[in-house]
Amino acid sequence: MEKIKSSCIVSSGAFSVKKSAIKQYDPFNKKSPVVGDLVFGEVSALGHHRVIESKSGRQHTLNIGTRAIFVFGNRYAPDQFEGIVPDSSQEFVELFSQGGVIGEVKTQNQLVGVTTKIKVLGYVCDNESKVINTTDHVLITAKNETRNKKGSKIILCVGTTMNSGKTHAAAACCYALSSMGKGVRAAKITGTASLKDILLMNDCGAEHVADFTYFGYPSTYQMREAQLLSMFRTFDMKYGNDPANYIVIEFADGIFQRETAMLLKMPEIRQRISKLVFCAPDSTAVFGGIQALRDKFGLVPDAISGLCSSSPLAIREIQEFTDIPILQSMEKDYKKIFSIVGS
Repeated sequence: MEKIKSSCIVSSGAFSVKKSAIKQYDPFNKKSPVVGDLVFGEVSALGHHRVIESKSGRQHTLNIGTRAIFVFGNRYAPDQFEGIVPDSSQEFVELFSQGGVIGEVKTQNQLVGVTTKIKVLGYVCDNESKVINTTDHVLITAKNETRNKKGSKIILCVGTTMNSGKTHAAAACCYALSSMGKGVRAAKITGTASLKDILLMNDCGAEHVADFTYFGYPSTYQMREAQLLSMFRTFDMKYGNDPANYIVIEFADGIFQRETAMLLKMPEIRQRISKLVFCAPDSTAVFGGIQALRDKFGLVPDAISGLCSSSPLAIREIQEFTDIPILQSMEKDYKKIFSIVGS
């Protein structure tokens, strides 16, 4: 075993693991990786990602030779990379995200450059020489499996794809609700490790925030239905028992993405939705998205938001074909937003 310096950067993909547990690595263990395995690695070549987000939410600049704790995981990102955990031990792997998720690229957007390469120095191990895996470290548990009363109202933000404005819409909802004196909790149920999204919701008034990393998952791509539902249910049962409060939830990527589509079809989740906010970059995406929600899921959004809501021209175009309220996430008129989602 080799020692790891206490000053070593621990990426946000390993959020659920206490930093005090990360002390040593095994340079000789060549086992096949699985989702959640922690790796002590070194940057060997810089590419698309040039910063890494730590457990504290700080972004650290990467240089050739930067050493950090990374975590094996899968990634789904139409704007960037589709990545998977390799089937066997590799000397070099690729960095998928700022949250320190690594593996090998399966496909990538042609507008994005090459990945940052990481040399695997060894698996991070505990005192019994067992490889530390994030899925063995869970930060949120619920005392009860069922509730005896009506739960908190859930506002769900979904969209056409990544970068459609979902997080800012969710944050605007948190701001409006908290500004009106309501108790707010917020979560991002699917995606790839990145604390900035839930930290924004926290900054905008959510008293308690969480994402899948709190449950030990560096990402949710390729997770099973039961795992996804368990996360949703546990967060809901932990923070959603007071009918006077609100929960704001974001599902990452678009409504056709595997895990998002699975969640939107689950009866238990559909029954818990109080308000559905649909986010899109432009009016055409709104038009198609409304039809897709109706035809594929039998859902009708209660509000339109996202990037399109910041453009007066786009808003005018949208209002020509629908009377669904438009939630202007960047304007943050909390009384107006509350009138849309707070009832």
